Amino acid sequence: MTHASDLSAPFDFIVIGAGSAGCVAANRLSADGRYRVCVVEAGGADTTPRIHVPAGTITLYKSRRFAYQFYSTPQPWLDDRRMHVPRGRALGGSTTLNSMIYIRGDRSDYDHWASLGCSGWDYASVLPEFRALEHCHRALDPAFHGQDGELDVRQPRDVNPLSHAFVRAGVEAGLPENHDFNGPTLEGVGIYDVTQRNGMRLSAYRAFLHPVRDRPNLTLLPRADVRRVVVSHGRATGVVVDHDGHTVILQARREIVLCAGAVASPAILMASGIGPGDALTAAGIAPLHELRGVGANLQDHLDGLVTVRSTDARTLGFSRASLPSVLSSPLRYLAGRKGWLTTNYVEAGGFARTRYATDVPDIQFHFVPGYRSPRGRLFEWGHGIAVHTCVLRPQSRGRITLSTDGHAAPVIDFNFASVPRDMDILCDGIHHARRILAQAAFDRTRGTEIAPGNAVASDDEIRAYLRRSAATVFHPAGTCRMGADDASVVTPRLQVRAVDGLRIADASIMPTLISGNTSAPSMMIGAKAARMALDDAR
Repeated sequence: MTHASDLSAPFDFIVIGAGSAGCVAANRLSADGRYRVCVVEAGGADTTPRIHVPAGTITLYKSRRFAYQFYSTPQPWLDDRRMHVPRGRALGGSTTLNSMIYIRGDRSDYDHWASLGCSGWDYASVLPEFRALEHCHRALDPAFHGQDGELDVRQPRDVNPLSHAFVRAGVEAGLPENHDFNGPTLEGVGIYDVTQRNGMRLSAYRAFLHPVRDRPNLTLLPRADVRRVVVSHGRATGVVVDHDGHTVILQARREIVLCAGAVASPAILMASGIGPGDALTAAGIAPLHELRGVGANLQDHLDGLVTVRSTDARTLGFSRASLPSVLSSPLRYLAGRKGWLTTNYVEAGGFARTRYATDVPDIQFHFVPGYRSPRGRLFEWGHGIAVHTCVLRPQSRGRITLSTDGHAAPVIDFNFASVPRDMDILCDGIHHARRILAQAAFDRTRGTEIAPGNAVASDDEIRAYLRRSAATVFHPAGTCRMGADDASVVTPRLQVRAVDGLRIADASIMPTLISGNTSAPSMMIGAKAARMALDDAR
């Protein structure tokens, strides 16, 4: 345990946030023992089976202990509904509660960043970082995959037969089968790779920090709430944190690396007086440095659900027929890491093009081999299957701001579907999902579509259904945009404009959202940030 007395001497680097990017950055910054590194994390230990057993993920999204329970503002284009926005609150950040899917995105995502002036962020430049982080447990092309990294990437331990049926159905619907979504092409259907070890979740903390936690130059400070970054004469010099009932100022000799995520990173900047001056004044904060892009450019993957009731007891569900599988699942898991408890609930999925796409996929599927409650319940009696479909490259942009009550949660306005094309793509994506579910591979599982329901057929009816039901798949990004223009928040070297000694490394720096799950790209961003910081320090 770290005591306040251990915190009085300056650190070389302070990393704020022990999530995807922060754990990687702290590992790399402390690796050679030359620099004293402190990692500040608001959450506590990850010592619960709910985190480590893959199936426990479904219990974490509404946990007040392990997740911030944020909600968006009412979304005017989605029937004024407020979106649930849980974010991880533990060592490991949101990698303690996500679905463990390992997706890098399409190569065009990164080449697009480079075309926007983000030199060094093209696909050829980021691929070596991905490879260096990865320990691939599959016989895949080494041009795309690494063997020497800390992050285990493998196929799920005990795939549900309905997940394989989804892949067959996708092929029957005309999509190619894709055995490697992180290889030459993203398009197609297949079984997702996951970040697991021995049938257990491998969070960013367990992969990158837990194995090196005894490094003498590395200090982990959990349960520490960051209040603000201290900026003096244009340079970030420290961090004000609440820890063990005390307010402590941590000092940084070289850099502060902000890795708190797309919601918290802009909020911390604004709490420090860095951001749009009018918004800061409205929140009761004295503007220190005008940076209008802070909190802007918020993006996330808008998602629609097709869910089907079925009597097929092979699916995940509670019924008399499934009772033996349910009751034996703890023993099967303990004995051989098999059975129900190994599932991440979205073992299969894929990427496809709607009629609005050009040469790359614009929608992603997450297939659930169980009944996904349209009522939002954690568990429902009975069986079924479901397909989530999300818009990969949304054009709508939202914003993070601070509440006028300085102690309240950040104000999250996704502005979902404000650009009509996003809803057009999602509507067409629902047609694609239904086409897959209609294939012969699902004949044995055929049932009644509960949502949207058979009565919802036309595009106008589907759009109305989506307005009252579409949600986020928890991939917020873009709120501290990287760019070469003066309106961006960070430079391509991830340095906050006009503030020395402050770098940002997480999904908030993405100029545009990547095509897929954001955890692996955030780890890559953390690795690149550490490399840049070390280069500058030397």
